[in-house]
Amino acid sequence: MLAVEAGLAVTAWHVDHGLRPESAGEAALVVRTAAELGAAAHRVEAPVADGPNLEARARDARRDVLPPGVLTGHTADDQAETVLMNLLRGSGVPGAAGIGEPERRPLLALRRSETRALCAARALTPAHDPMNDDPRFFRNRVRHEVLPLLAEVSGRDPVPILARHAELAREAVGLLAGLVADVDATDVKALTLLPDDLVRLALRAWLTDRAAGLPPDSASVDRVLEVARGDRRAAEVVGGHRVERSAGRLIYRSR
Repeated sequence: MLAVEAGLAVTAWHVDHGLRPESAGEAALVVRTAAELGAAAHRVEAPVADGPNLEARARDARRDVLPPGVLTGHTADDQAETVLMNLLRGSGVPGAAGIGEPERRPLLALRRSETRALCAARALTPAHDPMNDDPRFFRNRVRHEVLPLLAEVSGRDPVPILARHAELAREAVGLLAGLVADVDATDVKALTLLPDDLVRLALRAWLTDRAAGLPPDSASVDRVLEVARGDRRAAEVVGGHRVERSAGRLIYRSR
């Protein structure tokens, strides 16, 4: 809506995982609303593979079907949730930087409430995904329980603070990346010549890149370090993917 009003040529992409009976109707709503606003729209189906961690599997499925460089509607609230989730997963400084590729998140400075208010002002009724209320999912508990509790305990809104924390952490990530910019994290021999702290930095950067910006937890990095040292043959990493060692190289294998 904002992009169309700014005179940009807009194509909306809607990914339907088919996880709920209502999803087909919601996809039709997106296509119809886009047309009413003067935007093109594409609906793509992305079935989710069987296995643990539905959130990670759905994210991978979306990544496989969306075009490169597509923009997403993440808000400051999503950023705050991601920072907390990454900290609780032990994802280090890259995790504290929150959602990857902020240049592809044009709404990251807006609050979720502001996007709802904008829709209301334009007489648009957003579709509500009931899975966003399901307490079985980590993000939902952070959203509905942890953040409200932090607000109550601190007496202030934690979202702007966490969003600013992500910006500061991203600056640090850039500095740290410079320390291992010339390191080939897949070259086992090259890794053996470096101290462990630099090896972890290089491995973390490599794993984050392979996972489309999702930083690995510290345990995953340590397991991959053991693979590089030859202490184990392979290791599971974030999202159920796998890193193996072959012919002096680390190989990342997607599910």
